Amino acid sequence: MDTTPSTLLPTAGQIQRHLTQQFQRLYREQLNHATGKITCQLIDDKLLLVIEDSVTKPEQLLVQNGDAALAEQVRADLATALRPQIIQIAEEALDRDVVDILTDATLATGRTGIVIILSAPPDLRPAAKAAQA
Repeated sequence: MDTTPSTLLPTAGQIQRHLTQQFQRLYREQLNHATGKITCQLIDDKLLLVIEDSVTKPEQLLVQNGDAALAEQVRADLATALRPQIIQIAEEALDRDVVDILTDATLATGRTGIVIILSAPPDLRPAAKAAQA
């Protein structure tokens, strides 16, 4: 049983903002790419991310030159290469083991979706409205 006072725990919103910043930093540092908006949502033992404008310039160039299949392969290889860092970000921020990661990108829309399955829901402080109820 966790004995951490609930006032020391982060709220879901705080964790989600922190994770958004970490994923923006990951794309910037590892891919030299500034993403668009990142939507981050914690639902029980799942972390859901939608990354807008996630397609890098080399991938865009491949698609423009009619080589979408190679662009898709590059995207898949990037997802594999980033997997250990994605796991590290999630495990450090949420203090839970990552059980599985599902990723997919749509080059046409430039969006990437990531679903991270955790070993258990993270310990979070209830939101102010929930705490008053």
